[in-house]
Amino acid sequence: MNGPVLDEAMRWWYAGEQVAVATVTATAGSAPRPPGTSMLVAPDGTVTGSVSAGCVEAAIFQLCRTVLDTGEGRLARFGDTGDELFEPGLTCGGTIEVYVQRVDRDSVPQLDRLHAATRAARPVAVVTCLTGPPASRGRWLLVGADGWWGSLGGPTLDAAAVRAARAALETGRTTLARPAAGTTLLIRGMLPPPRMIICGATDFTAALARQGRFLGYRVTVCDARAVFTTRQRFPDADDVVVDWPHRYLSAEAAAGRVDPRTVLCVLTHDPKFDVPLLRTALDLPLAYIGAMGSRRAAADRAARLRAVGVPPAALARLSAPIGLDLGAVTPEETAVSIAAEIVAARSGRDGGRLTAGRGSIHAAVYGPAAHGPAAHGSAGGEPQRQEEVHPVLEPAEVPAGQLLYPADPVPQRVDVHM
Repeated sequence: MNGPVLDEAMRWWYAGEQVAVATVTATAGSAPRPPGTSMLVAPDGTVTGSVSAGCVEAAIFQLCRTVLDTGEGRLARFGDTGDELFEPGLTCGGTIEVYVQRVDRDSVPQLDRLHAATRAARPVAVVTCLTGPPASRGRWLLVGADGWWGSLGGPTLDAAAVRAARAALETGRTTLARPAAGTTLLIRGMLPPPRMIICGATDFTAALARQGRFLGYRVTVCDARAVFTTRQRFPDADDVVVDWPHRYLSAEAAAGRVDPRTVLCVLTHDPKFDVPLLRTALDLPLAYIGAMGSRRAAADRAARLRAVGVPPAALARLSAPIGLDLGAVTPEETAVSIAAEIVAARSGRDGGRLTAGRGSIHAAVYGPAAHGPAAHGSAGGEPQRQEEVHPVLEPAEVPAGQLLYPADPVPQRVDVHM
């Protein structure tokens, strides 16, 4: 579950009510949303979240209402049916598998523990049994750094689930595991938000902080000048720090509070800040390092960094001037340019126009939880398949829009009507 879906589920959970949650479990082809994406239908019919670009939401809504009524989990597959009028399907040509289950205090007693972990920014993994023994289907097992809670129905299956979930605690990825014949587990790793550290207290910083928050980063603004570095100027930042940026970054790294998902944007545009900060940053395993300035300023900065001993290989990691070539002028446009370059770098793309490429539109690793560039082609290249990141559907004799199984022991095929 993502933040809004989990928050809404908790609201009804605390009230003792039941909700239906649909989760993308696997994809094939050009699917609009990655595995782990969720949509919630409340008892009053309100909807939070989505699992596609709108193509199959009506059918998913009906499935959710059915699950709310019966309490029986459903696993359904949707693809390109070729019938635009009557069949629910994905117009993008991809295929998604969606699991729908009823969530309440009885079925998921660990939900409050999951919510508390995400609110406290603690890594956690959720294991759900999709297929297997009837008594295990739909059960949750929650795995954290300090233990695990719940059961999938037996010690052998629980042990396999915990082992598989440990990897998800490190990567934050959604995967499928098959510990036994006929048994499929959905494993959702949920990491704390990655960090975006912006150095320099300017209007460009305020605009970029807004973009960073929108993209799901925990944003820190740091500058040594207290008069400019105030909460009022940067309301979208999670943290506003008055300190020399290089000293702050060194302290955060020593404390283990930066990691390979952290991005650093240097907007100070002043050598006395830039050089010591970038000298420190280029020695850390950060996901992205960018610095603002003209091409002349970037060349001067690079010369200063070489003079203090920064090797060419480290200097090659620096994006300067920062951002993609969008012709940006205003702080808001510049923030879009910088944010776009961060997304492109994270996905291993060059930021070119989609109309000029032939490869996959979507990255293999989705969202700011990705660790550095994905092993994925550029906009004009062919993507490399990464099944451990995006669980890929196996061939099955199940038409799009039909259920893969109902909750009873003998699978039956049931049409999904819009």
